[in-house]
Amino acid sequence: MNSLIIKNIQKTYKNGVKAIDDVSLEINNGMFGLLGPNGAGKSSLMRTIVGLQSADKGQILFNEVNVLENPDFIKKQLGFLPQDFGVYPKVSAYDLLNHLAVLKGVTISGERKDQILSVLEKVNLFAHRKKEVHTFSGGMRQRFGVAQALLGNPKIIIVDEPTAGLDPEERNRFNSLLSEIGEDRIVILSTHLVEDVRNMCSKMAIMNQGEVLLQGNPMDLIQSLEGKIWRKQIQKEELTHFKSDYSVISSQFTSGKMNIHVFSESRLPDFQEVSPTLEDVYFNMLNQKLVAL
Repeated sequence: MNSLIIKNIQKTYKNGVKAIDDVSLEINNGMFGLLGPNGAGKSSLMRTIVGLQSADKGQILFNEVNVLENPDFIKKQLGFLPQDFGVYPKVSAYDLLNHLAVLKGVTISGERKDQILSVLEKVNLFAHRKKEVHTFSGGMRQRFGVAQALLGNPKIIIVDEPTAGLDPEERNRFNSLLSEIGEDRIVILSTHLVEDVRNMCSKMAIMNQGEVLLQGNPMDLIQSLEGKIWRKQIQKEELTHFKSDYSVISSQFTSGKMNIHVFSESRLPDFQEVSPTLEDVYFNMLNQKLVAL
């Protein structure tokens, strides 16, 4: 069992922006969702974990080793899939993986070949191993990204906004792949898409403005809002009025009508009680943070 323990991490940039504000998390094997809007501090936290930037305060322990003091320890056991990654033109999938495996320290040629063929099989790209990667579809590129992240048999994999731009079929295929590889290692999924966390992660945290607002099991967090989410269909021009009188956590058009979700501990006349979703958990926490400001 692998363990990543983050204790009271803080990071303020030179321009005064507090990117990470006293963040503490404990992450073990499996899929962990780090959910938050753009600018929430997710990428800053990921960069700190993998040693690309220092922290002003706190500890990060990976398998009981302080990686802020020993960044090479985690780098040797890390797989990373960024949101966008470039590929060389006119280079096949196999040859590019071979090059990346050498960079990752897999120097024995026979072992390297076995690893490359194994990861290509795992991500269902074996039949395309001789094709140039720049010709791949978006979904195939993301699966190739997982293949390169798996080289060296890492104990922790970090993926950043992995399903952005994928169609529903490719997203489902990609999510199934991530869930499979997360069975015996830590996989941290950094995303702003609630759907990805809901479908794949057994543990999650919501970040905004550098802080962890909430963490836990998605189903438990949804259960905590039972009986507290209310829906009403309104006219678009009424939205400002309802926002001033109620804790409106989300609004969206459905069949041309505006539906609002409101958080309330007590029953609201003329509203319909609805079963909470992870979207309600997410938007309720962001709304509470906004009100607090």
